[in-house]
Amino acid sequence: MEVDALLLSRIQFGFTMAFHIIFPAFTIGLASFLARLEAQWLWTGNTMYRNLYKFWVKVFAVSFGLGVVSGIVMSYQLGTNWSRYSDFTGNVLGPLIQYEVITAFFLEAGFLGIMLFGWDRVGDRLHFVSTCMVAFGTLVSAFWILSANSWMQTPDGFVVENGRAVATDWMKVIFNPSFPIRYAHMVMGCFLTTAFAVAGMSAWMILRARKEPPEKVAGARLSMSMALWFAVICAPIQAVIGDGHGLAVLKYQPTKLAAIEANWDRQANMPLLLFAIPNEKEERNDFEIGIPKLGSYILTHDFSGVIPGLKDVPRDQRPPVWPVFYSFRIMVAIGLAMILIGFWSLYLRWRGTLYTNRTFLTCTMLMTPSGFGAVLFGWFTAEIGRQPWIVYGQMRTADAHSPLTVNAVTTSLIAFLIAYTFIFGFGSYYLAKLLRKGPEPLEEAIRGGDVSQKPKRPLSAVDEDLKPNPA
Repeated sequence: MEVDALLLSRIQFGFTMAFHIIFPAFTIGLASFLARLEAQWLWTGNTMYRNLYKFWVKVFAVSFGLGVVSGIVMSYQLGTNWSRYSDFTGNVLGPLIQYEVITAFFLEAGFLGIMLFGWDRVGDRLHFVSTCMVAFGTLVSAFWILSANSWMQTPDGFVVENGRAVATDWMKVIFNPSFPIRYAHMVMGCFLTTAFAVAGMSAWMILRARKEPPEKVAGARLSMSMALWFAVICAPIQAVIGDGHGLAVLKYQPTKLAAIEANWDRQANMPLLLFAIPNEKEERNDFEIGIPKLGSYILTHDFSGVIPGLKDVPRDQRPPVWPVFYSFRIMVAIGLAMILIGFWSLYLRWRGTLYTNRTFLTCTMLMTPSGFGAVLFGWFTAEIGRQPWIVYGQMRTADAHSPLTVNAVTTSLIAFLIAYTFIFGFGSYYLAKLLRKGPEPLEEAIRGGDVSQKPKRPLSAVDEDLKPNPA
């Protein structure tokens, strides 16, 4: 593979996007978790819920800030590195991105300050409304971003005039064929990312304080319990949504599906490949482990269903097979592990050992990054599987690149690597310090409380002594 400006630009965009996507994936779910905590506090009057809110909102503030910083560079790269793509799609995707700004960004900006700094200045119910508006704003933001990205996967509602895409039906543009199922799949993935991050971090706090009295980790126990209840319910639902997503890919992007399954020849009774070594040069798999006929049944709900093959299209219209094939299987494996952890937690609840089984707590802690991994590998599957198209069937990635030199892209890539290492290294360190400190012991939270009427600085939401609690 030749190292040219196109390849370096793809590496740069993939690198920055991979960093960015993990933060919205976490904050979308965490904002809704915060709304649930505050609702429980208002409903029950249990101070534990407010105490947990005040702890997790600090994690949210740092993660939200890192997400905003990492997202800003996306728009600039579209203009600097992918100007031909912007020229072709600007009339369609430009308004969609603008709709995100004037709806989601304005909604979040309007209520985020009240959510972070206003609890001592507004009533409890108004503060709860602010939290709900921020949570709703994250879902609206995901709506427009997934609509734009799904249009690139299954473009609809447009015509090409003078080399540019022009919208003819905005409802078809926004609600393009793959959008509804992809939006549901992504949002549920964000919720599961948060659920396992919260459960894993809480399990770590419990393990770290296992010799302390249970009341010292009551907040961590409650957080883990709430997160695992969500996992029990929603991980299986995500599997059902994923099945619907697979049917949509079969219908609208058959070549991508063939790459996901490493299926070279169109065939009925296709096996479900658990493992294979794709050989793109020879157009076959060198080694396979599969379950006969199950692949056709999963993808078509018919054991004799016909599945398209990669040989149905020329070589230059196929995506790279091995990264798509393996990324999809890693994502599925993580999803199955989530379902297993959820049902294991049910069994331990029944036994009364949910918070004392060290093996389970350790496994839950190790699952902390699982949601982030699932989101990343799902994104790899979707975006690499779309290749060689940047707009499926309309514009190739190679034709979307700006006329840049290798030196120019190399310089910017190195600058991004240095900046991201510093910014996200510091942010990750700060998050680790917050988590190590843990929630305040409940008795201290009841005695304390910030009642100062002085104006607050933006970083004061997380500006405090980060020494760990004695627990």
